[in-house]
Amino acid sequence: MGAVNLEQNAVRLTAWISGRVQGVGFRWWSRCRALELGLVGSAENLPDGRVEVTAEGRKDHCEQFLSLLRSSSSPGSVDRVVERWSAAEGGFTGFVEK
Repeated sequence: MGAVNLEQNAVRLTAWISGRVQGVGFRWWSRCRALELGLVGSAENLPDGRVEVTAEGRKDHCEQFLSLLRSSSSPGSVDRVVERWSAAEGGFTGFVEK
């Protein structure tokens, strides 16, 4: 599978998720939700206990993904989500757990 061609109006969402989000399947769950929405990117555990999620694709799909990241349906317990929006940069192949 090659790199996904992004639409011209694609965006990048970077989100830092705090709470009990490591060791509970949060990255795997994030990957599944992102793929269902047609997004590419990654989910990575950070040394401070947070998970950093980066997703690129259509803005409405990224907004839906952000809502899911904040929802109680995610594994573990999300206390806080900090988000940053920017233009898509490309370079992702699928959605990976790091």
